[in-house]
Amino acid sequence: MAYKSEYYGFSNGALRVVLALVAMFFVVYIVGPGLFSKGSSNDAQASCFCDCNCSEVDLLWTLEFINNSYPECGKHDPEISEEMNKGVADLISEEIDLQKRVANETLEQTRNLVATARRISLQYQTEAQKCSAHTETCEAGRERAEAGLVEERKLTALWEQRALEVGWGENITYADNNTIHSLKKTNPIGDVRH
Repeated sequence: MAYKSEYYGFSNGALRVVLALVAMFFVVYIVGPGLFSKGSSNDAQASCFCDCNCSEVDLLWTLEFINNSYPECGKHDPEISEEMNKGVADLISEEIDLQKRVANETLEQTRNLVATARRISLQYQTEAQKCSAHTETCEAGRERAEAGLVEERKLTALWEQRALEVGWGENITYADNNTIHSLKKTNPIGDVRH
């Protein structure tokens, strides 16, 4: 069984009246100081009830809103007054100049970085060429040393072979194609001891 709304205390009409009073209170609280301060302010002693930073512009429409909403804000400060009196064209011109300066600074930094990168790249390229030349020189020297070693082994093998033919064989150790041979002394005449 549902209860009627009149049993909860307030009727619908009383609730509407309370909500209307609260809404009017908020409207007067928000709009009231701006309306009442214009009528009672003295031009010599006008105080700015807003706390705006008019020197920094994030969006142009924000400045237009501030110009239209708070005409007395910063009226007695020369810098803020000058900034507030600027037109949209002046603000856009200043913004474009600022963007140009930032773009030029960024471009200059980029050019400096590219020049530095080119210089370092050239240094690395020069060092790489030196390294390649030294590597080629070392490789040629190694090949010459290997060829000399092969010739030396051939010559050693030839002398050892001649020594064996003559009869010399006293524990000769020689290398032939990376094989080590040991020979004992043989006396073709015979083993004669004195």
